[in-house]
Amino acid sequence: MTIYIGNLSFQATEEDLKEVFAEYGEVRRVSLPADRETGRKRGFAFIEMASEANEDKAISELDGAEWMGRELRVNKARPRTDSRGGGSSGGRSFN
Repeated sequence: MTIYIGNLSFQATEEDLKEVFAEYGEVRRVSLPADRETGRKRGFAFIEMASEANEDKAISELDGAEWMGRELRVNKARPRTDSRGGGSSGGRSFN
């Protein structure tokens, strides 16, 4: 399972997140996505912990908590969906 952290301060670093979530158990991975074009942080992150029980505890205690001046949204990450659009050509060829 992966934890999603939303409404994150743009000043937050991977190290900041590791420090906060380490209070609930071993942190295996931190992902802090940045915009491809600007390199600016996108205001959310993903955390993977060693134990699902620790993830559940972190979610219940940190969801809605104020951190770095923002009220965090912390929950189980949903599977990624391809939202880039495009669609199908319906079997037609465009030559």
